[in-house]
Amino acid sequence: MSKKGLEVQKNTSLHKKTREFFWGGWCMQTLWNYERQMNTAFMWGISNTLDRLYCEPDEDDKKKEAYQRSLEFFNITPQFGSFVMGIVAAMEEEYCEHPDTFDPRIMNNVKVALMGPLSGIGDALFQGTVRIIAMSIGISLAQQGSILGPIIAMLISFAVSFPITWFGGKLGYVKGQELLREISESDLMDKVMYACSVAGLVVVGGMVASLVNITTPISYGETFQLQPLLDNILPKMLPLAMTGIMYWIVKKGINPILVILGCFVAGVIFQYFGILAI
Repeated sequence: MSKKGLEVQKNTSLHKKTREFFWGGWCMQTLWNYERQMNTAFMWGISNTLDRLYCEPDEDDKKKEAYQRSLEFFNITPQFGSFVMGIVAAMEEEYCEHPDTFDPRIMNNVKVALMGPLSGIGDALFQGTVRIIAMSIGISLAQQGSILGPIIAMLISFAVSFPITWFGGKLGYVKGQELLREISESDLMDKVMYACSVAGLVVVGGMVASLVNITTPISYGETFQLQPLLDNILPKMLPLAMTGIMYWIVKKGINPILVILGCFVAGVIFQYFGILAI
């Protein structure tokens, strides 16, 4: 890789990078989709970093690979998206500078590892606290006929979301660089890679157990019920099996939209014949 792009990126002011991460996080729900959810907004927020790093004409293939990495599945409390974006941007710089020693897979592993914990904190803060306070005050004023009701509600939400989104991107980028320096100096990359992989699998496993709700009503009178038997063998066995099947199908190159439509049709059929309860 040429050093020109890396030099351009490092010479770009921290304020400008933070602004890019901020707008990426601020627009995190833009083009949300059922296949990879917030991936498009994440890619857009980090695209300027990638364009600067791979600015030479002969680096188009590398840029495409970087864009594809950024389009992997991503879902998080929007206000914390900029923080992850800053960390990944620092990792992209490290990979551009040391392509032979830095494993690019760690970027997606870090994203997956951070999605669950940060979303748990973010949803409790923004959805469970700030939104309730803002809407309570806003609705109270609106019921009195005051135009300030919706305005106050939006201002309260904005006053909390703006600094966290802005400084989150800056903190992620700066601390990401420090973390990468510590890793490179202590040769901990393999251990970090392994830890992120484990954390990512735990998050995905938790999502499967909590979001995929499939049971079977198959029974034979009152003497035999299949679902309790499956739960005794392995709780959430059917959601796990269905997720594994979907993963296998997608890895075969089948369009995810067709997979979603197929699941819809199959769900209707199986529920109609009393095979599954969805």
